[in-house]
Amino acid sequence: MSVTRPVLYLFGSAAPPVLNLANVVRQAQGRGWDVALGLTPTATSWLQAELPELEQLTGYPVKSAYRRPGDPDVLPPADAVLFAPATMNSINSLALGITTSWVIGFAAEAIGKGIPLTVMPCTNTALTGHPQFPRSVATLREAGVRVLLGEGGFVPNAPGQGRPEAYPWTAALQAVEESIGR
Repeated sequence: MSVTRPVLYLFGSAAPPVLNLANVVRQAQGRGWDVALGLTPTATSWLQAELPELEQLTGYPVKSAYRRPGDPDVLPPADAVLFAPATMNSINSLALGITTSWVIGFAAEAIGKGIPLTVMPCTNTALTGHPQFPRSVATLREAGVRVLLGEGGFVPNAPGQGRPEAYPWTAALQAVEESIGR
């Protein structure tokens, strides 16, 4: 299969906006992207019933685990990566290089390979108040990762006050397009 559209790896971790991933895939496809999905293990369990629909929508398996040595790679090469929603755990793991899941491992490699990586958190003010979180965001930004936190991206809410329907997916997709000069 010859891919003529740029390939977006859309990664999600277990935060409520991940439940809207099918609509986000459609939005990205409407903007000219070929989309491949990757999920953290917990996000995979949240979306278990939707995985067949997501695979049909993208044309690719949804990846959540490392492949075995010698197994073929099932996804086309990425032109850009959008990791959204990214939980505090995913952001800290990525910044610290703790690659216990495939999406964190791929995102870490993307930094080293120079694949444009955009991360948009989804966390609350109690978690962002933890001293490691701002250090992790700073580390990722220093590594060239575009972290959409604050005005123009995700603004953390008070615990229990999240509004998944207001998650700024359009801003995230726009940032990814800017990262590859579109």
